Amino acid sequence: MTDRPPLPPFTAETAAQKARMAEDAWNGRDPERVSLAYTPDSVWRNRSEFLAGRAAIVAFLQRKWSQELDYRLIKELWTFGGDRIAVRFAYEWHDADGRWYRSYGNENWEFDGHGLMRRRIASINDLPIAASERKFHWPLGRRPDDHPGLSDLGL
Repeated sequence: MTDRPPLPPFTAETAAQKARMAEDAWNGRDPERVSLAYTPDSVWRNRSEFLAGRAAIVAFLQRKWSQELDYRLIKELWTFGGDRIAVRFAYEWHDADGRWYRSYGNENWEFDGHGLMRRRIASINDLPIAASERKFHWPLGRRPDDHPGLSDLGL
């Protein structure tokens, strides 16, 4: 099995790096690529949905990004210890009818010794917003380094 640095145990620097790497991958919206950050038998709870394994992760992400259009995500490290990281996040998206939302949440992550995520527990709430209330305006893909983070945006 190939290592996916940074590896646990995490420091403040490596935990923040892992969070940004996850943000970047999810903003790329490539389910196959994203799935490679997880163990083959990774277990997820996403809202009220329970998943296990990379194939389920890929199917979930394909469905997600076909419904959550123009998806842009920001993650911020909350805390870390050993092989675990907690992040908070917000993402903006619109549905097929053009209604915008900002989704807020927290994720708890647990990693194996190779740096692959073996457990992801996500709690998420959606808030309808007007297009004029959007805060995430970068071109689709990776958030630019100079774009404000969640705390800077007051989120």
